[in-house]
Amino acid sequence: MEQSPADSSTTSIETECQIPATSPNSTTSSVIEDCTKTQSSLSQAQILKAIEVVEKDSLAMAESFTSLFASLRSVLSEVTSNSIDHMHCFNDAAGRLQESVLDAATKGNRYINSSLRLNQEMKGMDNLAAQLKVLRKNVDELDLAVNKLLNFP
Repeated sequence: MEQSPADSSTTSIETECQIPATSPNSTTSSVIEDCTKTQSSLSQAQILKAIEVVEKDSLAMAESFTSLFASLRSVLSEVTSNSIDHMHCFNDAAGRLQESVLDAATKGNRYINSSLRLNQEMKGMDNLAAQLKVLRKNVDELDLAVNKLLNFP
């Protein structure tokens, strides 16, 4: 099993700070103080390295977020522009449709009015048709009478 760098440094600290069994001139407390100082200085160095790594990662994240938001802003601007274009197009189409509907309604009203006038005029046609039938009958009788007179021997 591999050790991570943090585990290896802890192991090296532990090996350096072991209290020697045969140390006549040094007391246990001085050895412990030396070990604590070594651990403290190494821990501070590791903490500084960790802070640097966190700072670099934070800067990279900030740049990534900046890029993301710039991209989002650009896409939002494009979508807004497209929406405005579509609204203009819709407005133009609705205006043309409105004109066409008004034109069709006007022509429809003219057709209805013409039909009503024609209907009114056709009411008098029944009377005129009856008069034409009487006139036709009279013309036929006249023609018959003229033919009799011309053929009289």
